[in-house]
Amino acid sequence: GIGGRLMRAYLLIALIAAVVTFGATYLVLKLAHRYKLYPQIRARDAHTKPTPRLGGAAMMLGFAAAIGAAGVLGWFHSVFVDPTKVVTILVCAVLITTLGFLDDLYDLDWTLKLAGQFGVAGILAWQGVQIVSLPIAGLTIGSFGTSLIVTVFITVLVMNAVNFIDGLDGLVAGVVLIGTSVFFAYAYLLTQQTNPTNYFNLATLISAIVIGVCLGFLPFNWHRARIFMGDGGALLLGLLMSSSALTVTGQIDPSITTNADAVPAFLPLILPLAILVLPLLDFTLAVLRRLRAGKSPFAADRKHIHHRLQDFGHSHLGSVLVFYVWTAVISISCLLFFLIPGEDVGLFFFPSAIAAMAYTIWPVVVTRRPLSKDIE
Repeated sequence: GIGGRLMRAYLLIALIAAVVTFGATYLVLKLAHRYKLYPQIRARDAHTKPTPRLGGAAMMLGFAAAIGAAGVLGWFHSVFVDPTKVVTILVCAVLITTLGFLDDLYDLDWTLKLAGQFGVAGILAWQGVQIVSLPIAGLTIGSFGTSLIVTVFITVLVMNAVNFIDGLDGLVAGVVLIGTSVFFAYAYLLTQQTNPTNYFNLATLISAIVIGVCLGFLPFNWHRARIFMGDGGALLLGLLMSSSALTVTGQIDPSITTNADAVPAFLPLILPLAILVLPLLDFTLAVLRRLRAGKSPFAADRKHIHHRLQDFGHSHLGSVLVFYVWTAVISISCLLFFLIPGEDVGLFFFPSAIAAMAYTIWPVVVTRRPLSKDIE
């Protein structure tokens, strides 16, 4: 049936993205070692061997190859009828990866980096990849200007939040993989409801490619990572997550959303932010902490949530799994709002959140145990 054919098309695209990213990562790794393209180990780094940070370039190749393949395959014809958005996202992806790539090699000044991010987000929004409607009391963002500003702000926020947690092996790739898989399911189901004649759209396509890119990169980035995605990769993933969320907002007509539909209608914007709830929290705390200390908000330190989890007693892998578990709990709970009555979502959320919390504080519980034996 159409469902099966559809899934096969998306699986094929994700597979192309995964295979190209995997091969490109292997090549980049070899080149980086041959030409010694890796930074010195810094005090805050979790790794001890010099490790290249240029994985973003390989991820970009995987993304571009998959977009190219989708353009050739007849299935995605409707997405490419007006190629403006696809081309815009591709151009912005190349620009942001280049910016991150240069930063990974030369450690750019944070003001320059931030200006570059705003520039790329501005191009994205200016070319029409922006919030079309926000269902706040049936409010359509009418003016191009308002939509542009909100879009740029959200895109820069998401990019920085993703980049912020990139401190442990497999952390970003795994969190984005889990969150984007849930987002893919959401965009897929939404399309079935809003546009049953045409299941192929840009949001679902980008999500499928991001899933493939993360899967292709993770084998090299898993603990004892041989290569990092660096700012190039993290900013690219943030940009793509934001782009797929923004292209979904155009599918929902705010004039017909009732209060009962409010949560599902909000989901395209809630989901990327929900997936990134830990990174955003981390980002906010870090900026406040640094400003209070009289430093630049982008000055690096070793007080991120992922560092604190390790200080808490979690292993490197354990700290990464804490992020995975919370990402899954939050994003799946958001998706359930779309599928079942709101009051039933709690039946999933509360038990799983309690389990996630138990896992998060487990090292503290365990380390207290031997003490009680001593007392006996």
